[in-house]
Amino acid sequence: MEKRKRRLNQRTILVIVAHPDDETLWCGGTILSNPQDDWYVVSLCRAFDTDRAPRFYKALEALGAQGTMGSLNDDAAQTPLALEKVQEVIETLVPQRAFDLIITHNPSGEYTRHLRHEEVSRAVIQLWSDGVIKAKELWTFAYNDGNGSHIPDVTEGAPLKQLLNTLIWKRKYRIITRIYGFTSKSFEARTTPRREAFWQFKTTMHAMEWIHKDGNAAQFNHL
Repeated sequence: MEKRKRRLNQRTILVIVAHPDDETLWCGGTILSNPQDDWYVVSLCRAFDTDRAPRFYKALEALGAQGTMGSLNDDAAQTPLALEKVQEVIETLVPQRAFDLIITHNPSGEYTRHLRHEEVSRAVIQLWSDGVIKAKELWTFAYNDGNGSHIPDVTEGAPLKQLLNTLIWKRKYRIITRIYGFTSKSFEARTTPRREAFWQFKTTMHAMEWIHKDGNAAQFNHL
């Protein structure tokens, strides 16, 4: 694919998520807070979903981002997918092979549990490690639900944390409720975090070690 043009001092940032709405839930505030950067969002599932796909592209407009979707299997049973299959879909969707930053799911997912989140994380980190997609650093979402005991919230040990200002959070919440159409009582609306957090990796070696530790927060300081 043709390399995207960039402005002076503009970061190119690739966000790779499993589903349309993941980009807004887990890092929408970060996207909205950095409109000077070039954001490209890839959702690996639901390209042919006649409800969710149009909403995804409207959400990208509201976020000031560009992006695309794939049709990775997303059945309710969460049938496990081969790592190679997930990687193959990612490779067909990314618009170039070098970025300043990649953001994706954590190997442990953001809540208990969604297999696609975990698979996407491992596939992205492996592609970065192999040099298939290059970036100066990689971040994974840093949230947990206490093994299902509460709605997902920031993992306090994460090195990158940001409290969204009221305006940014309201814009993010409107995307979830008005564009994606989730009601105020839905899991998505109740989850929409006012704080966003990320695990940060500047070397592929540390990111691969993170996979082997299953994205376990207690292990982060030992990397």
